[in-house]
Amino acid sequence: MSGIRIAAGLLVLTALTGACAAPDQSTGVPVTTAPPAETLTPLLQQALPNAQGKTFTSSIVDFPPGARATPHRHGEAFVYAYVLEGTVRSRLNDQPTSTYHQGQNWVEQPGAHHVLTENASTTDRARLLVVFVSNTGDALKVDDPHP
Repeated sequence: MSGIRIAAGLLVLTALTGACAAPDQSTGVPVTTAPPAETLTPLLQQALPNAQGKTFTSSIVDFPPGARATPHRHGEAFVYAYVLEGTVRSRLNDQPTSTYHQGQNWVEQPGAHHVLTENASTTDRARLLVVFVSNTGDALKVDDPHP
C-alpha cells in the first residue's frame, strides 16, 4: 500500500512498509524514519537456587503496530517466548523466517542471533511473554552495532 500527497509543492510518494517518509520541514526532502521499537517490562528476576550463577527473568515484550526490534543476541541466555497477543515474525541465525500467532511459542538457544523480530501487523499490537535463563549479571539483550 502506498500514499501520494503534495507537500510544499513537491509530489511525495510513501510506501507503508513499517518506515515512514515525511518531508523535512526545512528542506521539503522526504526523510525516512525507523519503525517503532519494542518495549521490555520485567516481571520477575530471581537467582536460581539450584543452578549457581544462573538467573531466571520473565518479561513482557510489547510491540506497537509495525514495531521491529534491532537485530540482537541474548548472550548465553536460553530464551523461551510465548505470544500473548497478536502475530510476530521471527528469524534466528540463517533459518527461515517463522510467523507465530497468539498461543504459539519458540525457544532460542544460547548465542543465537535474532536477526528479525517484528510485529506482523501495522494496525494491532503484539505482546510476548519472554523467559530468560541467563548467567547472573549478563545483559539480557545486546543489539547489533549500527553500521
